[in-house]
Amino acid sequence: MNRYERQMILPEVGTAGQAAIHAARVLVVGVGGLGAPVLQYLVGAGVGHLTLVDGDHVSLSNLHRQTLFRETDIGQPKAEAAAATLRELNGDCTITAIAAPLDPENAKALVAQNTLVLDCADSFAASYTLSDLCHGAGVPLISASALGFAGYVAGFCGTAPSLRAVFPDLPDRAATCATAGVLGPVVGMIGAAQAQMALAVLIGQAPSPLGQLISFDLQNFRTGGFRFDTAPEPYADLDFIAASQITGSDFVIDLRDTVEAPSPVTPTAQRLSVAEFTQNTPKPSPDQRAVFACRSGLRAWNAAVHLRACWDGKISLIALGDTSKTER
Repeated sequence: MNRYERQMILPEVGTAGQAAIHAARVLVVGVGGLGAPVLQYLVGAGVGHLTLVDGDHVSLSNLHRQTLFRETDIGQPKAEAAAATLRELNGDCTITAIAAPLDPENAKALVAQNTLVLDCADSFAASYTLSDLCHGAGVPLISASALGFAGYVAGFCGTAPSLRAVFPDLPDRAATCATAGVLGPVVGMIGAAQAQMALAVLIGQAPSPLGQLISFDLQNFRTGGFRFDTAPEPYADLDFIAASQITGSDFVIDLRDTVEAPSPVTPTAQRLSVAEFTQNTPKPSPDQRAVFACRSGLRAWNAAVHLRACWDGKISLIALGDTSKTER
């Protein structure tokens, strides 16, 4: 019996669809709560090559929702632990694990090497970076987010508008699963929908999931959604860069205090809070690039929006992530 017989019997899949699934190269960024169902279903379907990108390690607080991991995996790099499990699920699939965070420096090459990208990361910076690169390269991006009892999944780029077309601005406040909580089945359902959208792209399903957003409210047991095929594409004014891409001529503001990060992003960076920056609004010279750095990218975005109102030069953002305990 063919391993994939039950999906190949579908007229929408068939031999041609299964061949397309096997030929696909899929980049999955984030191997956590969303990544767990996504990866299990894609490996089960026989996706030929999967690249897993995640710089985090398995912790006990992950296990209620990150079902690829076991207690014996605690402390292991997520990408490597997930890859080991997935290889046992389906030997037909080639799994590449990259135990490092996605950033604007490594993302371009990773996107270029794949035919489909899935954003399962809990990071504003990763989502916008992937969207900008996928939009420029014409690569489809299936992005999802889950928090508390709610979330969404949507198909961006490729033949559809980018994530910026639907979400041109970041939220006022940052909240993550670590700070606001989430239930395991919520990410399970949204991740399963993300995997279904990915397979729909690979087999050329109609209507296309690209240009479609599905929302989930599992506290009130409601779903919704809309198509955004004709959403206007905004100018991607505030882009994310890696810290290594700062130059000596940049005007750099580090929005983290010395408790959060004892060392600034560069030795010459000014250290100001968002409130201090907006009160004083120091401006770069006309030939400089302004660079704002913080942990998640949200404070950098807010400071950059304030500067943009009174300065029309180049502005870039950096999301530095959590400072390691050994550096604090």
